Amino acid sequence: MITFYPRSIAFMNSNNHLAQQVIVLLQTYIQELGFKPVVHFELEGCYQSSSKNHYPPKKQSSVEEQKIDFKKINRKLEQLDLDGELVPEYWKNQWEYVSKFNGQTPLKEAKNLASAIRELPKLFAQQGIFKTLIKPVVWSGDNGKLASGCDNIFSGDNRVVHIPNAVQINVSAIDINGENIIPKAGFGEYLQQCFIQTSLACCLLYLPEEEAFERLALKSRYGLADELCSPIDITGGHQGSIALYKKIGKHNQKMGLAALLYDKNNKVMLSEHNWQQTARIEHRLGASSLQYNAYINVIFALANLSDALEAYVKGKCSEKFTQIEKPISLPVSLFDKNETLGAISLFEKDTWLSNKINDVQDKLQSNKIATLNEKKAFSFSEIKLGDRLKKDILSPYQCQSISLATSFTIKNSVFK
Repeated sequence: MITFYPRSIAFMNSNNHLAQQVIVLLQTYIQELGFKPVVHFELEGCYQSSSKNHYPPKKQSSVEEQKIDFKKINRKLEQLDLDGELVPEYWKNQWEYVSKFNGQTPLKEAKNLASAIRELPKLFAQQGIFKTLIKPVVWSGDNGKLASGCDNIFSGDNRVVHIPNAVQINVSAIDINGENIIPKAGFGEYLQQCFIQTSLACCLLYLPEEEAFERLALKSRYGLADELCSPIDITGGHQGSIALYKKIGKHNQKMGLAALLYDKNNKVMLSEHNWQQTARIEHRLGASSLQYNAYINVIFALANLSDALEAYVKGKCSEKFTQIEKPISLPVSLFDKNETLGAISLFEKDTWLSNKINDVQDKLQSNKIATLNEKKAFSFSEIKLGDRLKKDILSPYQCQSISLATSFTIKNSVFK
């Protein structure tokens, strides 16, 4: 089977200068509305410790397994000025890069993730790791089957588990009083609705390669529904793929618990439930990938955030809110299948993101909002920023014909 990919990582990232300008545009607009945007990423991946055997390596004893010095890697991340840390994840040889809440701007957060994707393989290699896997699925990554009716107890069945790796993006906003507005006046519910309504047409942004769609099918295709909690479609609530966390989180745990008093054994005796500070939207659909563009996905988050904030400042979040009852199915491929549109076509046909960016650009160039310096910064081209960005996003996927040495031609994609 021939696998198709976007042209190259280097090509996809070559236009990040434009994406950074758009982030600054949206940040400026949100600040002019009176708010501070807050965006944080989480990135999952795996590592392969040896090249001698196919991945995963055969089961070893705990003594033989290679241990990762996460503290050492985190010191390196700090030296690189990245606002994040690495922690072990659920499956064998799986890790997660988690953003720190250091007050960074969305632009800095995008730079953090882009740098982490680039630097983590080097940091793992310094500890003798053969390969760092930043990809949607690690095939045959672990073994095990949950016992019937259990959430964390495995049976004796040693069947193969394919590990899904995600990129999650968390979004909220702070007002001029320093308060998180997610719990206020229906803002969180309306922001969640904005993401739900735009996530189908924009799925190309967070599912940038073909294997990302295979990740969505792991539960049904390989019978892993009990073992995996990764989402498969667009849903809301507090446990959906676009989750609103307020008092409780994804696993029905209390959010924002802070310990106030410990006993002599360091067990918590008294805690505070300050969920208002941690309330947020978590977009859980993104696929871990070297093709994942942090800048473009921050733009996606800020565009939705600005839509919701425009309603919030007019006091219309509750009025505009409509409960979305049914899950929204995602496409099964980058490419069109029979009469079903793929992710590329969906994004190509949709105008929400480009129109939103163009609209914000117009507002910041008007006399009503922007300073003279801001107007100059956002008026450097006759072509609107949103239109330029959309063209750049689609460019790596555009139809081309490439003649291969074997004298046949592959159409409708770019072969890597």
